[in-house]
Amino acid sequence: MSVNPKGKTTAIVSYLTGVGTLIAITMNMDDKHEFARFHIRQNFGLNLFFLGFALFISQWLNMYASMGLYISYIVLWTYGFIGMLNNKKQEIPFIGKASQKWFTFIN
Repeated sequence: MSVNPKGKTTAIVSYLTGVGTLIAITMNMDDKHEFARFHIRQNFGLNLFFLGFALFISQWLNMYASMGLYISYIVLWTYGFIGMLNNKKQEIPFIGKASQKWFTFIN
């Protein structure tokens, strides 16, 4: 039986849409849990990745590119969410390391 790390509730909230990430940032402002901060940064980067590529792909109206974007988002989101549920701080492939480095303003 594993013990839940402090901030797990905030980490869960961060995975509930882009608005959930913003709510989790405000929830973690006072407590500053390391586990929550890690997952907030991961999901913030994932949401920016999705929005950026969605804007880029929308210029061509290509259905296959859009489907690829949605599938990659769902796979990466699931990877991060399952890692969080297992109390792990594992980086999301391709964007996890950059998210931890670029979004240091998320405390």
